Formats: sequence, structure tokens, C-alpha cells
Amino acid sequence: MSIPEPSFPGERVSSYDVTTRLDTDYYAVFADLSDADRTAWDRAKAYVDEVRDRMVDAWDAADYPLDVARRMGELDLVVDGIDHPALTRLSPLAAGLVNMEISRGDGSLGTVLAVQGGLALRALALFGSREQQDRWLVPLARCEVLGSFALTEPDHGSDSVSLETTARRDGDGWVLRGTKKWIGNGASGGVTFVWARVDDEGADEHGSVRCFLVEQETPGYVGTVIRGKASLRGIHQAHIVLDDVRVPLDAVLPGARSFKDASTVLYSTRSGVAWSALGHATACYEAALAYAQQRVQFGKPLAKFQMVQERLTQMLEQLTAMQLYCRTMADLEAAGRLRPTQASLAKYHNTRAARRIASTARDLLGGNGILLENAVMQHMADIEAIHTYEGTESVQALLIGRDITGMSAFA
Repeated sequence: MSIPEPSFPGERVSSYDVTTRLDTDYYAVFADLSDADRTAWDRAKAYVDEVRDRMVDAWDAADYPLDVARRMGELDLVVDGIDHPALTRLSPLAAGLVNMEISRGDGSLGTVLAVQGGLALRALALFGSREQQDRWLVPLARCEVLGSFALTEPDHGSDSVSLETTARRDGDGWVLRGTKKWIGNGASGGVTFVWARVDDEGADEHGSVRCFLVEQETPGYVGTVIRGKASLRGIHQAHIVLDDVRVPLDAVLPGARSFKDASTVLYSTRSGVAWSALGHATACYEAALAYAQQRVQFGKPLAKFQMVQERLTQMLEQLTAMQLYCRTMADLEAAGRLRPTQASLAKYHNTRAARRIASTARDLLGGNGILLENAVMQHMADIEAIHTYEGTESVQALLIGRDITGMSAFA
């Protein structure tokens, strides 16, 4: 492989070419795409090529380039397969491939997609009123307005059903009080979908969980960017304080009436995490293969060593399994037969496999593996975040275990 010449002054060129897309689809899992699906995938590839260098620098500086996020919306890449007449319809396979490709390019952008499309846009499309959708749906889809999904709290991550943020009726509005943590786009000047428990003992819905659309400039809403992250450094996540935030009565999403509705959104995004993990793992495998073919040690390329070939084979075996999980999951979803625990199993398998592939790739690159220009270390760090969010490995195992045994191990 030849090292590419810069296409414009100042472009980063790695010592080892890890930007070339290799033929990683060993079983031709994605060889039979429709024209529409391939067009969506190609659009994501072009976007990644356009912004990759910017995002390496952003990750290094822990900076969130909002123009890059908005560009994703301009290219109609954040609709995430949501079925709504106002949105471009992507098949489950196309939505997955877009997710995979963006995560292959940069994990922070994969999280932008997950937050903006998978969580915020989906919550509005599923549960919002006609008026709310007319005002916000297209601006969110185009990333003209950035959206966030505020469920997780400082003391409630895996047990988010126990959330403590409250919503109290007060005259012609609602008053929200509480804190949220790890909220992507929560301090980016857009809108936040806040999940809160109704605190009104005189009302029938007392204790129920509702979702509220809150504009971030509303008095009492304070979103502070979380610093010191070693993962997903190219997107800002926020610690949010809701100090008697008053919103009008029509700020509540009428279709969201229980925690099960929040779970509906989360279940939908777990398949996205499986695809994202596949993107990260693909990038790590490509980097390892390119490095092994180009790096000469002891008088010959690393790829000629038996141990290296065995490691590459191990990585390909795991990557192909991840691809098969994702393709089968997409086909099940297209047929209307995908169950939430099947998405959980794909997420469970793929994030675990991605960690193994990243670890092997990091080891194969030796000292050069820690350089951002060689891609692996950044993906390795970002995989640690997706391994946790949208339900940890242990939570997925308990959901699947409950399904296959008929018995719950949750408290």
C-alpha cells in the first residue's frame, strides 16, 4: 500500500496508511444491498472522509466541533431508520450501515448520531404532539437544533428506573427539579428531552414517569460540560442541574407516560450500539492489517510472521461474527420480528468482541499503537464508552437471562 499524498496543505498523513477501506466483508454479508441502502452508506463514507482529520484533532483537544455535527444533519444522516412522514426513511440495514461507517470514522460522531437521531429525534417522533413535531422534528433531523436525551442521573445509571428528577404541576405549567449526568448535547444550546417522575399526590399520574421538551436557555437549566474524559472526547456530555425549571403544560410529550416508553427508545438504540461497535472494530482490524503489511521488522513485513497471521485471523473471525449479528438483526427488524432482547444480545456480543479486536490491534501495532494518527488507541478508548452506555454488559445479560429462563434476577 502506498502512502497517500496530501490533498490539501496541512492534511494529516499517517506513517502507515490506515485510511484505505479494505475488503473486510469476508462472508459477503453486505454484498446484496439495494441501491437505496448503498447510496445511504456511500453518503456516510463521503462524510467520514470529509471530516476525519478534523475529528482526530477535536478528540485530541477534547473539543466538540458543532459545525461537523451539523454537517451530518445537512447530509440527512441522523434519521436512524425512524418511520415518520416528515423524515427520510432508511431501512434498518441502511441505518445500521450509516451508523457503522460513522463510528468507523470517529466514535464521537457515532455518539452524536446515537444522541441526536437514536434518542432525541426518536423520542419526539414516537411520543411528541403534532405541534411539537411540527416545530422541532425537521430542525432536529437536520441538526439545525441539537437535541439531548436526559434520563441518566448521577446516582441512577443502570437503575435509571429509580430516577429522582421530579415534575410538579404548578398553575399553567410544570416545574422540573433534579440532576442529570452524561447527557450528550446537554450543554450545546439546543433542546433536552428530560425524563422526570410526576410529584403530585393529588393527581392520578402521581409517581409516573413523563418526558418534557426543555429548551436549554430556559431559566434554571444549567448544563456543564464534563471534563477529564478519556473516551468520546470529540463530543461534549453534560452534567445538568434543573433548579425549578418552569415549562408550559404543553412541554410534556403526550405519548410518553411511563418508564416503559423510555425503554422503548433505549431498546431501539441498542441495535445501533451493536452497529457502532462493528464500525470501531472494523477500523481497528483495518489499521492492524495495513500496519502488518507495511511494517518491516527483522527483514520482512510483519504480515509474513505466523503469529501475526494468526492474530489477524482471530480478529477477522470475531469481526465476521459481528457482521452476521448485525445483518441478521437488521433483517429481523425489517420483517417486524426483532425482539428487544435480540438487540440486547447483539449489543452484548459486539461490544465485547470490539474490545477484544481493539486490544489485539493495539498489541500488534506495538509502540505505534498509542499514536492517534494510527487510529487504534482512539477507537480502543471510545469502545470503552459504548460498551457501557445504553445498558451495561451486566444489564444486557440480565435482560437476556430473564428472557431465556423466565425468571428475573433484578432486585
